[in-house]
Amino acid sequence: MSLILLKRNEIVAGMPAPWPIYDQNYTLLLGRGELVRDEAHIDALLAGGACHELSWDVPEGEQPEERQPVQEEPLARSSGANGTKTAFTFEDLNLKVEDKLQLEPPAQLTRERFTVKVIGFLRGTSLLVTMPITANGLRLQLLEKEKLVMRSFSGQNAFGFACTIERIIKIPFEYMHLSFPEQIQGIMIRKAPRVKTRIIAAVRDSKSAEAEQVSALISDISANGVSLEAKAALGEKGDILNLSFRVQLHNIDAYLSLKGIIRAISTADAGDSARTGMVRHGIEFQDLPPNDSVILQSLIYQQMIENPHKLA
Repeated sequence: MSLILLKRNEIVAGMPAPWPIYDQNYTLLLGRGELVRDEAHIDALLAGGACHELSWDVPEGEQPEERQPVQEEPLARSSGANGTKTAFTFEDLNLKVEDKLQLEPPAQLTRERFTVKVIGFLRGTSLLVTMPITANGLRLQLLEKEKLVMRSFSGQNAFGFACTIERIIKIPFEYMHLSFPEQIQGIMIRKAPRVKTRIIAAVRDSKSAEAEQVSALISDISANGVSLEAKAALGEKGDILNLSFRVQLHNIDAYLSLKGIIRAISTADAGDSARTGMVRHGIEFQDLPPNDSVILQSLIYQQMIENPHKLA
């Protein structure tokens, strides 16, 4: 069993628990289907570091909107959605030496996630990875037999699997033997990856160096362009805009200044009161510098691994 911390938006007062809830010592606190009494009950569970098993499934018989009132959608089940959850094998990971994996340590240790590199593997026996290093350059204090969650991305698939630290080697250099992945979960993306965001961008018409700068919201982003929402039209189809915005990549802020051409303009969807009066622009990036392209690709992959429910 691999546990992840419970989030407030995953359970609702007055509704049954969608899965068993444990403390960090694997003691059952609330069984699946048992009633979450009230907000005080939720506060007590969260304060005690309540956890549930790693799963990308939406519990049967429940509507995602009831469990997750925030603007985030769980993984889709139907063939008409953007991604399909399916079973994968180790071969699907397509791992090679020095490929990067994201490591999620035990919840009671830290909520931070770390990047490690693949050293090698012995099929059916062990996966070898480097030790995770903290921001201050120290080795994360993991112990043998602790359970981890690992995530990776290959092609257009985002993966996650649980494993156990079988052995920590310190000489001649530090690395870990992890149990070989037995069950690999993931989603297959059926179109160019695009993720939902809420990034504020500074926008300026490229026709004039003295053009007024306005603010707009990047509501989704891909490696090729963005959806940009503003209170008024920022130009006409075919116009070139200068966009400046910041993104966070593995806890590091990156500043991007890009050019994009307006490919489409539309008003907000009818009935969306939160966006009434907003104008949406479909922007395609132009003359994207190689370094900025790498940053965007890394951002997309990071979001696909960490937040697959945000796929647009």
